[in-house]
Parts: sequence; structure tokens; C-alpha cells
Amino acid sequence: MLGFLARMALKNALRHRLRALLTLAGLTIAVLAFGLLSTVVSAWYAGADAASDKRLITRNAISLVFALPIAYGERIRTVDGVRGLSWANWFGGIYIEEKNFFPQFAIDPASYLPLYPEFVVDPAQQAAFVRDRQGCLVGRKLAERYGWKVGDTIALKGTIFPGTWTFVLRGIYRGRQASTDENQFFFHWHYLNERVKQIYPRRGDSAGVFVVGIEDGGEAALVSERIDALFRNSLAETLTETEKAFQLGFVAMTEAIVIAIRLVSYVVILIIMAVMANTMAMAARERTAEYATLKALGFAPATVGLLIAFESLLLAALGGALGMLLTWPAVRAIGQALDNVFPVFNVAPATVAAQALAALAVGLVAALAPAWRAMRVKVVDGLRARA
Repeated sequence: MLGFLARMALKNALRHRLRALLTLAGLTIAVLAFGLLSTVVSAWYAGADAASDKRLITRNAISLVFALPIAYGERIRTVDGVRGLSWANWFGGIYIEEKNFFPQFAIDPASYLPLYPEFVVDPAQQAAFVRDRQGCLVGRKLAERYGWKVGDTIALKGTIFPGTWTFVLRGIYRGRQASTDENQFFFHWHYLNERVKQIYPRRGDSAGVFVVGIEDGGEAALVSERIDALFRNSLAETLTETEKAFQLGFVAMTEAIVIAIRLVSYVVILIIMAVMANTMAMAARERTAEYATLKALGFAPATVGLLIAFESLLLAALGGALGMLLTWPAVRAIGQALDNVFPVFNVAPATVAAQALAALAVGLVAALAPAWRAMRVKVVDGLRARA
């Protein structure tokens, strides 16, 4: 029976080839658009999703704009549960033109890199970076974007820290996972600090954030409270939170955009659902007499309904499959064009699953009304429609 229904559904779908092709094209585009929009939302949360539960971020309780004394680091090291500590400063330099944006951080290489095992660096390159105070370490995607090679000299024009800053590329890291950001630029905090103390003595010996490695991710809240208690009622109180919470704080600033993108993706599916329902309704009306004939021959009403459902699901499956297949090359092309905006832009398994469910929902919903009407049509009325 299922084989019979599948063959009949295929023949029915191909009766009006132009209509079938246009419906398939609409479904394909809708499922592709849904996948792309879902990937954009995933990319927005990529930094938070890739965050480790064994890293905490300590910053100034007032705002990230205000730095913390570097001396805080020694006190944080003494807190129970802390297994590692490093620090970083956001640099905000410009490479040639303002449009060439990428994250730049001044770090302490010896203590920072061990806290980020997802950054895979050749041991020789890492050693060269640690030794050279004017050296820098960049991600693979960033190096490919600008054609940088180990040994190149890179000049950045400072914004937060004015002047021209020259670095020597000593290493290129790659991500251990696909979700690792490979668009970052790291250099020595001591190199920055030395020049800052010469030009702006009062801004020296400070860190934008402290990165705290902890033994047990389950004790994140407890260790955070211990750290903040150390500096309570001081001139620079701290706020310590998990790395994921820290990243989500930036996402929250643009949450309205994320919500809008989600809504648009659902609207796309609702629109194609309406189009598909109209297509199936037209097809069912044209075949009213045929369905009545099937009933007259002894076929059950449920069989007639399943015939319409199979046709709808067949179109939805073909359109959904094409849309899903096109998602990968489309995401790859967009990711290459916008890698400075979305460092991690990959198709997540959850996105593919959502596309499949959306296509299935379109097929089922579009078939409900036509199938119900066909199941209830009377043989006499259906045969009279033929006449």
C-alpha cells in the first residue's frame, strides 16, 4: 500500500510540472533562508557557546572601560579553587584602514596560553612568541585574510593607546574545535605597559580583565564570590563571572537584533507554509472526481487523505533536502565574506535538524485541509464534479 501511495503521489506531483517546480523553488529558498538566519543567530552566540566552564573573568565592577591594578593578580592567586591566572587588555588598533577590524589583546603569553588549550600553536612558534616582547600571535583565518606569514612586520595604529605600534609575527594558531575563534591578534602586555608608562604614567600597570582558571566548574559561583570579597569596599571593586556569562553580556547589548532575526526566520516558514497549502488545495480541487472514483472502487477515505499527505510530504522533502544541501556552500561563502564580523560561522547540527522539522511541518500542515475535504467528499458529488 505504501509503495502504491508513493507512486501515485509522485505522478500527481508531476502532473503540473511548472507548478511543482515553482513550489519546490519556493520551499528550497525558504528552507535555505531559514538555515542561513539560524546560522547567523548561532554565530552571534558562538563566543558564549565556546566558553569554558573552568574560566572566570574578573573586571571592574563599574564598567569594562575602567581598568584594574595589575597588583590584584597576586591576591587573586591566593583564592581557594584558583589554579591559574592571567590578564589582558583590549587594544583597539587599526590595520591600514578602519574597516579592517579584528580583536586585539595585550596578554601575558606565559600565563595566558595555558588557560586556552583550544589555541593550538606550533611549539617552536610559541616559544619564539614568548621570547620576543615585540612579537605577536594571530589566528589562522586572520593570517589568511591578510596574507600574513611568520616573520612579517605588522603595524597597527592605536586608538585607545595612540601611536603606531609595530609587531613581528612569531606564530599562527589554529582552533582545536570548529567553534574556536581564529580571528584574534595577541601581543605582549609588557610591551604595551612599557610604552604606556612612558607616555601616560598613570595608566600603566593595569589590566582590563583578569582571566582566572579554576579547578572545578561547579564551584564557579563560590570562587567568584571569594574573589569579589577580596576587593569589596576598595577603590576598584571587581565583578567576577563565568566566561560564558561575560560573553553573553555583549550579546545582550544586541539582543533585539537577534530576536528580530529569529522572528524573520519563522515568518519565512509561515509564508511558504501558506503557499504550499494553497498549492495542495488547488491540486485537491482539480482531482475531486478522481478521489470520488477511488472511493467508489472501494478505497477507504483514509487512503485518499494519505494520498494527498504523501504528495505534500514528497514536495516538502524534496524542497527541504535541496535547501539543506545549499546551506553549506551558502554559509561557506557568507562566512568568507563576513569573517571579520562572524569569526565562527558554521552550520550547526541543530540548524539542520530545525530545517528538517520545518520542512516536515510545512508538508503536514499544507496537507491537512485538502486531505480532510477529500476524505469527506461524497461519491455522488465528486462524480458530478467530473460531469
